[in-house]
Amino acid sequence: MNQNLILQFLYDLEQNNCREWFHDHKQQYQAANGIIEELVETLMLELKKSDPTVLLTEPGKLTFKLVRDTRFSNDKSPYLPAFRAHISAKGKLPIPVGYYLMLRPGGRSFLGGGLFADMFRDATAMVRAAIADRGEEWQEILSATSFTERFIVKGNALKKVPYGFDPNHPQAEYLKNKSWYLEYPIADEELSDPQFVQKAVGVYQAMQPFNNFLNQALEQFQMPARS
Repeated sequence: MNQNLILQFLYDLEQNNCREWFHDHKQQYQAANGIIEELVETLMLELKKSDPTVLLTEPGKLTFKLVRDTRFSNDKSPYLPAFRAHISAKGKLPIPVGYYLMLRPGGRSFLGGGLFADMFRDATAMVRAAIADRGEEWQEILSATSFTERFIVKGNALKKVPYGFDPNHPQAEYLKNKSWYLEYPIADEELSDPQFVQKAVGVYQAMQPFNNFLNQALEQFQMPARS
């Protein structure tokens, strides 16, 4: 993978975050984006071997646009200088959860998994109920060596265990969460490693029990209709 081309484009975009610069460097963007789509397709095909739920589709349908929605933000920069993708049973939808890729220069790249979105109250309630009911199974997943060597569960959380749940539950700290996700950091130089894809697939495979637990909890979730 031509890591230098990808990271240099993103670095330059971060330093020149305006529409004029982006349009003047459209060719560089297209070249970098082409490399990203090749990477996403390779990861998708490799992950399908161990996770049959993975949706096989065009890689461009799994990547996110660089354009930011600035309507409700104080930061009016038009672009997010990062290449992102999500591979799952339903492509880049946040649910069901799957395998997230974030590439951003300066040591800000990571391989992710789990439920990042915390705006779906039904989803949060479903996962909390599953953790409360299947706490031992949840703890077993989080205690596995393949998990503890790589991950710490992250997520936005309440200060107290929400009403309706036992504040003394063994998994009380996780019941506070509104989201549950993983981030495995990737250094810039790792992207040029010939073994990067194999390493990434190994990291994603180590997430599978965590993702499976969440997806079982979210089996009845329905994405809200867009207004």
